[in-house]
Amino acid sequence: MSKDGSRITLRQLEIFLAAVENRSFAAAADTLSLSAPAVSMQMSKLGEELGAVLFEKDGRSIQPTEIANALVPYARQMTTTLTDAVEMVKSMQGELDNRVRVAMVSTARNFGPQLFQAFQKHHPRIDLQITIANRRGVIEALETGQIDLALMGRPPRRIEVTAHQFARHPYVLISHPDHPLARFRHLRRTDLAAHSFLVREPGSGTRMVHEHYFQSVGLSLPRSQEMDSNANIKQAVMANMGLAFISAHTIALEYEAGKLTILEAEGMPELRDWFVLYPKNTALGAAARQFRDFIKAEGPQFMRDFFGATLAPG
Repeated sequence: MSKDGSRITLRQLEIFLAAVENRSFAAAADTLSLSAPAVSMQMSKLGEELGAVLFEKDGRSIQPTEIANALVPYARQMTTTLTDAVEMVKSMQGELDNRVRVAMVSTARNFGPQLFQAFQKHHPRIDLQITIANRRGVIEALETGQIDLALMGRPPRRIEVTAHQFARHPYVLISHPDHPLARFRHLRRTDLAAHSFLVREPGSGTRMVHEHYFQSVGLSLPRSQEMDSNANIKQAVMANMGLAFISAHTIALEYEAGKLTILEAEGMPELRDWFVLYPKNTALGAAARQFRDFIKAEGPQFMRDFFGATLAPG
């Protein structure tokens, strides 16, 4: 007998219960689709492991000993627990296979809900769970397994991901229509350095565009005021509080209404990409795979239809 009974298997307990119920190794073997010698051997091993005699011969049948009868409720409890656990996994797997958790960066909120709705029309039975966060929040959700997939711009560096590009993502420089620079064409980077900017928090995609625009050519960053959302930046620009680099996909309505303008500046628009991505080597569930495949196949045309031609300066 081992010190802790660790060599006892659930299969042995299943055979044990069948033997107790049938009072026969042969009948237990028929019930379990085993051979009678196999049943006898397993019961011998179980008895040896327990250090006790479990069955006594009674003519052609067997009778459980007092110890065997005392063992029955424990064996039933263990096998029932295993059955319940398997059923729980099957049930939960069915739910998980029908669920997909997606996070999108805040910049994507201008088209994401409509894209998700298009997916739901094709897959109405899938439970699509959506969250919106800044870039840092989306990356953290990917790292901690809180989401299955993400819609975002530049893929993160601190975790390995599988990324599928599905649309171009233009960033533009915007101002109030009455801003002094709005009447000029072909603005140089040096023409912008003396003006105030409105920026997002460090680490955001929009902030990266802003910093790269000046630092890539050795210019110091102009004075700026930090804001916590693109919506606030748009409102500040429309109040003529400064200039801003922003995704063209966030300003379509304001641009069409003439509330802000796109400046024709050197190196702009800066074209980046939209990706649907997920941690590398992750086995996606059925619903997550369907969402990924939908974005890859339908996302490009959806974005063309939704936004039309890329917003042009002027």
